Amino acid sequence: MDPLGARSQFVDIQTLPTWQQQLGEDGEETPLDQSDSLLSQEAFPSPFPFRPDINRKIILFCGDIALLNCTAILNTSNESLTDKNTVSDSVHQLAGPELRDELLKLKGCRTGEAKLSKGFNLAARFVVHTVGPKYKAKYRTAAESSLYSCYRNTMQLAVELSMASVGLCVVSTTKRGYPLEDATHIAFRTVRRFLENHGNSLETVVFAVSDTEKSVYKRLLPLYYPRSEEEEKACLPLIPADIGNSEGEPVVPERQIRIAEKPGTVEDDPEEESLESDLGQVGNHAFARMEGDVDKQRKQILQGQMSEVAIQKQHQRNYNRWLCRARAEDLSDIAALKALYQTGVDMCGRTVMILVGRNIPVTLIDIEKALLYFIHVMDHITVKEYVIVYFHTLTGEHNHLDSDFLKNLYDIVDAKFKKNLKAFYFVHPTFRSKVSTWFFTTFSVSGMKDKVRYLDNLQQLFTCIKPEQIDIPPFVLDYDARVNGPYHRSQSSSL
Repeated sequence: MDPLGARSQFVDIQTLPTWQQQLGEDGEETPLDQSDSLLSQEAFPSPFPFRPDINRKIILFCGDIALLNCTAILNTSNESLTDKNTVSDSVHQLAGPELRDELLKLKGCRTGEAKLSKGFNLAARFVVHTVGPKYKAKYRTAAESSLYSCYRNTMQLAVELSMASVGLCVVSTTKRGYPLEDATHIAFRTVRRFLENHGNSLETVVFAVSDTEKSVYKRLLPLYYPRSEEEEKACLPLIPADIGNSEGEPVVPERQIRIAEKPGTVEDDPEEESLESDLGQVGNHAFARMEGDVDKQRKQILQGQMSEVAIQKQHQRNYNRWLCRARAEDLSDIAALKALYQTGVDMCGRTVMILVGRNIPVTLIDIEKALLYFIHVMDHITVKEYVIVYFHTLTGEHNHLDSDFLKNLYDIVDAKFKKNLKAFYFVHPTFRSKVSTWFFTTFSVSGMKDKVRYLDNLQQLFTCIKPEQIDIPPFVLDYDARVNGPYHRSQSSSL
């Protein structure tokens, strides 16, 4: 208890400026001058638009989180809730020994969970304890999901207990090794999405940081909480391609559960349902596929006399083996490259897949694992019509896939990959890449040449895919704006 008349050491959050109020303070400038950018033409709606009502709830506080008089503050610890770090040491010191005694009753906390205790001698009524993930590049996807859960579960507790304010520390600690900037992106987008969807009852969210963390937080806050429409436009190119789902949760397309209306049907098309199509699906299980004399088929293969049907069956068995391997193997290191991902749909309603050439370090990765990853991601996409957008932007020699690898991939993939691919948009091609692609599609693979369309700028791409339906890497936007000038909708022309 502070002596009578003495100034309290605790910080009243009502006296702290909100993020919206900090616009223009300390000579701050817009993070990026985009006066001539194609983004200034409002062609690309920001996934995090200017929301003054949300900004008024956000406070960036540089100091000790244990001093905040929020309804609850966040403490980062380990699984046994006994971690020694800057945040937890301060929380325990000010809360008193009663806090440690109460933590013994909680019986630990798993990574990503959030558990509640009283605040005791703190100004905060409650303390939320969470455990951040130990970061390893090999398991980056799992670490992202766990860190998301830390912030999400903390916010959920705050809303469920009708808290007015919550103070959030940086969950990642030095011991856990999570890169600060990557962790900050997840923290900001998770809180932003939560406030959009569930945060009406929350009045204040305080991001409490140290001196070393402040610069990163202050630089990235405008990306997710722009304080004006100008700042929103200026920050749009800096927003990462991966912003999670509608809740901010990391999305791994190949791990999403897919439920078919009719599990036994390859393609669901109610308009063409008929007795013939129903009968066509009878006997798709292994027992019903009578393949004749297997020994005779093997002899024909050796003699080069195998029938077309037998060749197709052999190809299908080979593809299934690759698919099984892809589902069983850990491909998180390839997924972390973010070189292949699903975005929206084109103007014909077909799924759009993005391939980013610059994100493929061919000389450093396991090419076979890359092939497995492609099969794993694309297998469920290719059951219906789809298109691929390949960004050749700023690729180097170390990003170019060998033609033998591409030929091998084309030979391995299922027939549905080739049948349902309706267009391959080659964005920002070079003369050399055009020549290489022409030779490859003319002499190495069949049926691909007519599907390849070379696009020198994004204006041409937007005649086929609306800007809001495609997630374009920021460096591609910057390059196109610099080389081709701003994008104007009125200049669009059909391909």
